[in-house]
Amino acid sequence: MKAILTIILFACVGIPAGNAQTQKGNIMWGASVSNIGVDFQEGNTNFELSLTPKVGYFIKDDMAVGPELSIGLTTGDGFTSFTYGVGGFGRYFLTDPDIEVVRGSRWFLEANAGLTGTNVDVEGEESTTTNGLGIGFGPGLSYFITDRIALEGLLKYNLGVGFGSSTTTNRINLGIGFQIYIPGKALAARMKE
Repeated sequence: MKAILTIILFACVGIPAGNAQTQKGNIMWGASVSNIGVDFQEGNTNFELSLTPKVGYFIKDDMAVGPELSIGLTTGDGFTSFTYGVGGFGRYFLTDPDIEVVRGSRWFLEANAGLTGTNVDVEGEESTTTNGLGIGFGPGLSYFITDRIALEGLLKYNLGVGFGSSTTTNRINLGIGFQIYIPGKALAARMKE
């Protein structure tokens, strides 16, 4: 844990940063949080939360790939829904300055593939499950609040196809989160000193 905190500290303040957050060799680390909600209604109180941590390695300028994990839970009076996913993702940052929304922002496109599952249990009814291949894609926007930390929004369509009592799931999801951009080569050189 101490090593991870040291890496984050060096990435955020210890290394001079330019406009090269998405440069080949860098690492992107963070998570998206979505569907946070609590409904307080007599006889129908609900809670909903999804979390998607990911780590990406920039294989070339503006293109990152890596693993991601997703987990979600929705509970209410008489029902529970649990979703999960594990797989890989790819992200491509658009570099055209004409489409920049505000200074310090970057549009990106993201796609993912892997194993996914949705399991719904409703009191008094038969459970519904779908487990199998999951794919997703959509656009997003990163806003760099510092040279190394970005807040982001990602609107993604997710499709699950497989087996279970239901063969497909479809979901459109808006995730809000953050990413830390760690300069790979510069960090390695700094750690050797």
